[in-house]
Amino acid sequence: MDHAATRRVVVLTGANEGIGHHMLRTLLDDGYRVAGLDIDVSNLEPLQDAHPDSLRYHECDVTSDADVQAAVDAVLDEWGRIDILVNNAAILHFGFFEDQTLDDANTVFDVNVFGYLRTIHAVLPHMRARNVGIIHNVSSGVGLVGNPGLTGYGASKGAIEAFTKSLRLELQDTGVAVTVMHPRLAATRSALDLGYPDSQLRDPTDVGRKLARKIESRKPVVFTDRVTRLGLWAAQRFPFLVRRGTRRFVEEHEAAPPADAR
Repeated sequence: MDHAATRRVVVLTGANEGIGHHMLRTLLDDGYRVAGLDIDVSNLEPLQDAHPDSLRYHECDVTSDADVQAAVDAVLDEWGRIDILVNNAAILHFGFFEDQTLDDANTVFDVNVFGYLRTIHAVLPHMRARNVGIIHNVSSGVGLVGNPGLTGYGASKGAIEAFTKSLRLELQDTGVAVTVMHPRLAATRSALDLGYPDSQLRDPTDVGRKLARKIESRKPVVFTDRVTRLGLWAAQRFPFLVRRGTRRFVEEHEAAPPADAR
């Protein structure tokens, strides 16, 4: 049997940049077959020549039922299996709640929550039929402890935390595991826009590589490393740390002119 045909298959959303892109590259180096899904695939196209048998990419808007189903069907048609799904695609709109519209919240939830639900809904019947699989839902500490100016993003990640716990319970007697992944704060485009100190930001290459190396984990929560786990524990146990660490966002908002005067 062709060895390539037996290698495990990973579907990864949000694969074109940031942590997701570096997860994809590490998975390819480690011998997985990977289907990268993203609305922009410009960074995936150059990798195709280097990994002709292991990489497929699909332009996919996770807010589109048709796009998601077409991408999943294409993977199954060619490779015949999906062993692992990593839901990583997400958007972040910074802004205090009073300055945002409900349309802003709808947009964030359509990607960060319903985008996850769409891909799971498309992949789960295949995993259930085989009675094996892993679904990783990438979350964020913001969904557990909050952050001023990230109400929509935090709410969407909080929803994913609750959804994952419930789905894991629903599938507890099957061979399909469901986890939340908690990356360490990395110097991605969205994090850099928030202006976090460089000392708090890790290299996305390192974060993506570490998460990729835990792709086979079936634990309920998968952390990048011990620092991430301890940091989230401390933030939940001692809320004043979060208030102190995010105070500048509140001060900047209070110092800004009213929205109707801008």
